[in-house]
Amino acid sequence: MITLVLTNRNRDLRIVKNCLESLSNQTNKEFELFFVDYGSDSKYLMELEEVIVNFPKVQFILCPVNGQLWNKSRAINIALKKASTPYFLVGDVDLIFDPEFISIAYPLMNKNEIHYFQYGFLSKEESLKNKMYNDYQIDFDGSIEVTGTTLFPTEILKKVNGYDEFYHGWGAEDTDIHFRLENLGYEIKFYNAAILVKHQWHPKQYRTTVSKHPFHNGLEAVNHAYMHLGKETKRIVVNENQLWGEMTDSTKYELLKSNSQSVNLILTNSLTAISAILAQLANFNQESVKIYINEVDFNTRFKNRMRKIFNKKTVTYISLEHINIMILEEIIKNYRNNPYIYKYDRDLKCIHFKMVF
Repeated sequence: MITLVLTNRNRDLRIVKNCLESLSNQTNKEFELFFVDYGSDSKYLMELEEVIVNFPKVQFILCPVNGQLWNKSRAINIALKKASTPYFLVGDVDLIFDPEFISIAYPLMNKNEIHYFQYGFLSKEESLKNKMYNDYQIDFDGSIEVTGTTLFPTEILKKVNGYDEFYHGWGAEDTDIHFRLENLGYEIKFYNAAILVKHQWHPKQYRTTVSKHPFHNGLEAVNHAYMHLGKETKRIVVNENQLWGEMTDSTKYELLKSNSQSVNLILTNSLTAISAILAQLANFNQESVKIYINEVDFNTRFKNRMRKIFNKKTVTYISLEHINIMILEEIIKNYRNNPYIYKYDRDLKCIHFKMVF
């Protein structure tokens, strides 16, 4: 039997419904389905639950990580930890599945092979139409490099600690797991005998500074560089220094919402101050820390420049964009399982950050 996982954050409910309907219409019903919502907005969640209730096959996993970086790897791994079937299929909530998809996947099951499926991408106009699967006209075919929907032997995926949870934001986590399993000696096979999944078009504002969620504009490049280093050094097992597939701790998330046991710090955009607080994070324990970072005003910067002209001691101020990168990378490397809320308001020029330790 197969366990299929879909991950989601604020995706258009029309797209979600199309995906779930295509899975409910499978000719082979022998699969379990996990739907992991990783940090959607509260209003959206109310509407999502109204959709989900119409699909009794769905096992809904809610991760209340709104205000955190998107971490598809962790969302997948949460479902992986719960999976007890011999095979595990990572899907994509943007897809419409061929009614024969599960039936075709079954003969591909092999404990020594990994199979992934070619995408057919729909145009914006075609995605908005309501058709039977075979009637959707593909705009272009996905290449062999599109690795988003893959069938694994569950035991092998667990053996290598699942998907690498270093990957935050978007990009590379799905190709990374292919490289790692190749390093372990598994054959990776690309199924392109037919297009069994069609990808619905959607805008990508969530991958820009327009997003209200945390965003690091260089993170996709970091992800790809990290992936290629992993390939070059033949990495296999990951997530060894932090727990992986960790479900959110409801007690700590309640503490995150409250103001009890909270340390409140107000900082400027001084490089020294930011470096110091990032170093101090490791010393907090069983408490929450709330940090406000504000950019110094023009007068303060002007006085600082004048001091430099007269060879007096000055403060090194850095941009909030630089601070944003520093904090988010620190979270990714060392605190990604901690409950936290993070907001960088580019209009008001301030960063608000709260974490439970």
